[in-house]
Amino acid sequence: MAITMTDAAATHISNYLSKRGKGLGIRVGVKTTGCSGLAYVLEFVDELAEGDTVFEDRGLKMVVDGKSLTYLDGTELDFVKEGLNEGFKFTNPNAAGECGCGESFNV
Repeated sequence: MAITMTDAAATHISNYLSKRGKGLGIRVGVKTTGCSGLAYVLEFVDELAEGDTVFEDRGLKMVVDGKSLTYLDGTELDFVKEGLNEGFKFTNPNAAGECGCGESFNV
């Protein structure tokens, strides 16, 4: 089981962690919501919780809770800029479909 990130995502996350001045890394997870049922969640992590799995890629830690890991195994996190818009993009081999707005997915 693994989660990876691109160079662009690593640079973006590293810059924000540096500005923040603290943190172990980022938490990548899913929550039940949206048009398709599941949505991605990203947040800073200051301490680990029971059941967390830690992945390290490009010198950064990504923390995933046990429930989310089932949905995220094999996912690659990217940071993309398209015109005036920018944000994280998830390439998730477990996703069977996404809603029209791209904010949620199903498996």
